[in-house]
Amino acid sequence: MDVDTPYKLTAVAELTGHEDRAWNVAWNPTKPLLASCSADKSIRLWTYTPTSSDDPNLSFTLHAAIPTVHTKTVRALAWSPSGTTLASASFDSNIGIWQREGEEDGGEEAAGEWDCVATVEGHETECKSVAWSASGNLLASCSRDKTVWVWEAEPDADFECMGVLMEHTQDVKCVAWHPTEDILASGSYDDTIKLYLDDPSEDWFCFATLTGHTSTVWALAWAPGGRYLASASDDCTIRIWKRVETHKWECVDVLKGHERTVYTISWGVGRPNTKEGEGTVNLGWLASAGGDGRINVWEFEDAPDADAKTPPAHKLIAKMDNAHGVYDINSIAWCPRKGYEDLLATAGDDGSARVWKVVPS
Repeated sequence: MDVDTPYKLTAVAELTGHEDRAWNVAWNPTKPLLASCSADKSIRLWTYTPTSSDDPNLSFTLHAAIPTVHTKTVRALAWSPSGTTLASASFDSNIGIWQREGEEDGGEEAAGEWDCVATVEGHETECKSVAWSASGNLLASCSRDKTVWVWEAEPDADFECMGVLMEHTQDVKCVAWHPTEDILASGSYDDTIKLYLDDPSEDWFCFATLTGHTSTVWALAWAPGGRYLASASDDCTIRIWKRVETHKWECVDVLKGHERTVYTISWGVGRPNTKEGEGTVNLGWLASAGGDGRINVWEFEDAPDADAKTPPAHKLIAKMDNAHGVYDINSIAWCPRKGYEDLLATAGDDGSARVWKVVPS
C-alpha cells in the first residue's frame, strides 16, 4: 500500500523483558504508566517522563514486573477510569484485580507494591478480554466459553455478577463499553457483534446484533463521542457502524488497508491542535494493526448536517510497515492522557511492547 501520508510514525521506545509473546498494552488514564501482559503470565508496568524540560522526547523505565497469580497466559488488561485499579484477563479463566498498596491512603509517593486484591471467578475457560465502564462501576469480561459477564464493582474489591450473557454461539473475543453510556459491545468467532443494555426491571439483555463481517470479530473500538463503533476482523477489514436511532447501529463504511487479519484497533481523540476543515467535526484518529505487521492511522471527520446514514469522511494519515519486524501485532492503544494523545503503544509476538509518536511527515 504505497500511499503518501501527511503524518508518519516515529519510534519512541522498545520495551522488552517479557519471555513470550506480548498480548496486550494498556495506558493508565491518569498516571504516566503503561502496562503490558504476556503469555509468560506476567504484567510489566512502565513509567514515562520527558527527557528534559525543552525536549519533547520521552524516557521509559520499568516501574514494576508483576509475576501475577495467573497460572496461564495473561491475555488482556484494562485500567479503571480512576487509574487506581488494573484488571487482567487470563487463559486460566480468571480475572485479577490489581491495586498499589497504600496508594489511596498515602498518595503516590507512599504507595508500595502492586498486589492482587481480588480474583474474579466465573468463566469456565479462557478469558479473552476485560473492560471497565466509563463510570468505573461496571466491569465486563468475555471468554472462550461463549459468554459475556457483567460485574458490579463494590467496595473492598468485591465484585457481584450482574448478568451472564449467552448470546454468542462461539468464542467471544472482545468487549468494549460505550464512552458515556452503559452500553456494552462484544465481538465473537461467530462473526457478529452484540450490543447490550441493562433493563432496570430485569437483567442485562442483547438489544442489537450487528452482522456483515465474514469471519471472526477480533476487536472493537468506540469513537470518542460514542456515535460510531469500529470493528476489526479476520476478514481483513474494519467496519464503521453509525448510530442511526437510539438503539440502532448500521454499517456505513468498510475500511480496507490490511493484507491479513486485523487483530486490534483503538480510536483516540487525535492531535489536540488538529485543524478541522470548514464545517466539519473532528472524530479523532483510528489506529489498526494485525497479522501483516502494519500500523495504519485513519483520520475521521463528520459533516455537522450529515443525515443519519451518511458515513464519516476518512483518510489514511500515517502508516508503518513491519512495526514489530516479521511478527504479528496483537494490541494497539492510544494514550488517553491530555498532552500525550499522539502516542501509540503496540504489543507483538516478538515479546516486546513498542511506543510510537505520530508526527508530521
